[in-house]
Amino acid sequence: MGRSSGLASPAGAVADTARADVTTAHRAPDPFDEAADEVVGRVRDTLEEVFAAVAETGTDTATLLARVAGPGRAPVAADLAALRPGLRSRLADHPLVSGVGFVAAPGLLTDVPGWLEWWQRGPDGAVRPLLLDLDPEHSAYSDYTHWDWYTLPRETGHRAAAGPYVDYLCSDEYSLTLSAPVELGGRFVGVAAADVYLRHFEAAVLPVLQRLPAPARLVNARGRVAASTDPGHLAGSLTKGPDFAAVLAGPPAEHRVDGLRLRPCGDTPLVLVTTDA
Repeated sequence: MGRSSGLASPAGAVADTARADVTTAHRAPDPFDEAADEVVGRVRDTLEEVFAAVAETGTDTATLLARVAGPGRAPVAADLAALRPGLRSRLADHPLVSGVGFVAAPGLLTDVPGWLEWWQRGPDGAVRPLLLDLDPEHSAYSDYTHWDWYTLPRETGHRAAAGPYVDYLCSDEYSLTLSAPVELGGRFVGVAAADVYLRHFEAAVLPVLQRLPAPARLVNARGRVAASTDPGHLAGSLTKGPDFAAVLAGPPAEHRVDGLRLRPCGDTPLVLVTTDA
């Protein structure tokens, strides 16, 4: 009933707490964090535009294959022609996308060993189909099953960013390929994918990378550098060290490993890497 507890708070403690609150409230933002957040946002927005085309292609393909399989018939290459209007539309709707399509897993189609239903924009702006020799008996056979854009989605079940690399299959340009697995009844049947010319990706992300106070690079799950302001780690090179795949598989929080700051770029399969100043 109003009885004192007998415990008195030191007057100085109250003042110290108030000062701490004021200091916290007026603490200047970390310039690195602000710049890194801008990089992550730009990378996320840039790649998600391309992944939207990949997702649309994957949905169309899964729907088509399910419809073909409905009467119990196995799909053939000609069935995939139904994807073409959507692929051409995606090239028109997504300026960053230079090529887009579905890449069938070997054995999916009964009349051919493999198949790319792939359309791309040429240097003149015209949209054309990609024509490859996919007969393993021929010397010009193009085996796509060892490329990261195919193996990563197949092995992980998740979407992937592969490259940059010289795209000998499609454009002979330095490119990034973004891809995602396509499944039918829980079975892997191929990948939906889209190409982005490296020069277009760099034009989108290098301006914000250059605002960071330290050299920086963007790397994929394999450690391949997708864009860089670090002269020691050029685009296309491999970065050794941390397990970038594990960083991408974990929560989207910053990691500090061996003097490096690793920040996943949202839900995209790229990591921002800088030195830990």
